[in-house]
Amino acid sequence: MTGVSDKPVLRVRKSGALLVAALIAFVSTVPLAGARWALTPLLLVPLAAGVWAWRAGTDVHPDRLRVRALIGTTEVPWSQVAELAPDPRGRVSALLDNGNVIRLTGVTTANLPAVLAAGGQQMSPAPDTDTDTDTNETAPQ
Repeated sequence: MTGVSDKPVLRVRKSGALLVAALIAFVSTVPLAGARWALTPLLLVPLAAGVWAWRAGTDVHPDRLRVRALIGTTEVPWSQVAELAPDPRGRVSALLDNGNVIRLTGVTTANLPAVLAAGGQQMSPAPDTDTDTDTNETAPQ
């Protein structure tokens, strides 16, 4: 069947508090925009923030990831994902086999196991950073 959209196994979005904040900002901007006609374009700022908060995120399918932004969508097959790497702030990026990096909007280290499970991917164990203790120890004298 053509035209049938497949639903993602998991949708990861930013906090709903961002949408509420954008709504509050929009309501707060109305009196300012109503004071002068020239200030009316200010309403576009909280409106754009609200659309971004509602739309942006990562959809996980069994065969691919779909990263959605305010404008545009990027789809990446799981076969092209070499690694999912967290940064120091807990955000996760996909490192692709061609060297490109895609930030996975909404995905954090806290929900990374759910993303991997929804995509049918295995989590590889963390690399062992321990070195051989025999070579690092000094013999007592």
